[in-house]
Amino acid sequence: MSQPGETTAVATSLDDLNRLDGSHLGYTDWYTVTQDEVSRFGEVTQDTYWIHTDPERAKEGPFGGTIAHGFFTLALLVPLASALIRVDLGGVGVNYGLDRVRFPSPVRVGSRIRAGATLQGVAAIDGGVQIKLLVTGEIEGAPKPCLVAESLIRYYA
Repeated sequence: MSQPGETTAVATSLDDLNRLDGSHLGYTDWYTVTQDEVSRFGEVTQDTYWIHTDPERAKEGPFGGTIAHGFFTLALLVPLASALIRVDLGGVGVNYGLDRVRFPSPVRVGSRIRAGATLQGVAAIDGGVQIKLLVTGEIEGAPKPCLVAESLIRYYA
């Protein structure tokens, strides 16, 4: 998967992050979800439920076709969010976890999605800093988001 969009915010210090705190960081480019990716995700995670992996059977299902796994959509959070903010404190960044995740709307295979993010918190931790991003995944033309997640990322110098 290629990196969607250009990084809109760059932080090389705690002061930079504090200045960005509370700011909407923009939106990524649109990304098309393919059946091949969804099927491969199902194989890797051993979740090959037909609603995700059997296009013919899924035509008769509640969504009229296959849909991405919620966790597939969540996995896209990393490349999408990294297209919106780059933190370089001279060390390493790690996914610390999630405070809240919701999947309000299914992502039909073939849909185009993008993410927007707001930096909702910056906190000093031993050896680095932790940020909280509120990331919202949108489906092109859909009234409800496909993902709303509070992502915690730690950066160590």
